[in-house]
Amino acid sequence: MMYFAAVGFVLGYIIITEKESVGAMFFDSHLHTRFSADSEMTAPEALTAANKLGLGLVFTEHIDFSYPGELDFVFSPEEYWAAYEPLRGDYLRLGVELGLVPGETEKARQFLARAPFDEVIGSIHLVDGRDLYDPSGYKGREQKEMYASYLRLMAKMVRENPYIDVLGHIDYIARYAPYERSELCYEDYPQEVDEVFRTLIETDTVLEINTRRFNDAGAVKNLRVLYQRYQKMGGEYITIGSDAHQSEAIGAHFSLAKEMAESCGLTPITFQARQKTKIF
Repeated sequence: MMYFAAVGFVLGYIIITEKESVGAMFFDSHLHTRFSADSEMTAPEALTAANKLGLGLVFTEHIDFSYPGELDFVFSPEEYWAAYEPLRGDYLRLGVELGLVPGETEKARQFLARAPFDEVIGSIHLVDGRDLYDPSGYKGREQKEMYASYLRLMAKMVRENPYIDVLGHIDYIARYAPYERSELCYEDYPQEVDEVFRTLIETDTVLEINTRRFNDAGAVKNLRVLYQRYQKMGGEYITIGSDAHQSEAIGAHFSLAKEMAESCGLTPITFQARQKTKIF
């Protein structure tokens, strides 16, 4: 087992296919450092914060080839590996968050082949080429049609990119949509949500519990319904990630996320060398 003296904690893990455990620690499986265009957090800042919380980390830097804004969400896997591989071990994994866009499957495969990533998150950040953060992308579109399009694209992209390990933040659209009632509620889109979950299960892709919106009781209530449905359809595993871009957000609301996973009958995991790893 590797030890990282700079933060001074030990992390064990359990590979699901193995019979014997070698210890365990909980992981924040989704966060961003300076290799992501929208984050200035350094690796030492992240590791120090995680050490205080007793957490392992997976860095999941943004790669969005077709991002339409001013930020450049593309980075060099080789530079990423050169910078962080010396820190990589049982308590730090190196991953990527891939923005899923139609027509970019081969480009994504080529990118992922350039480094031995531990975990690949696939996320929908754009609909019809527009960033969901951008209010102009919602102009002239009714919420029902916009959300249904988002979910249909999500299912399609998971199907076309079966090499991803995790589907990130299913409720991403609810962060930014300018509608009066912006929550993603299962009862409003049962067919579209079920198709997303069916696709996840058939492609062995894990659903994420993203705690970014867990300070909102309404969001937690609606997300709980979604995770209950995922489990009912056959989902078994989830990852838990803060989506932190600053060190103070690492591990945010994890007690509530753990409780949600347990109450929904889902097993929290993370990934190491693209293999499912149970965490406690």
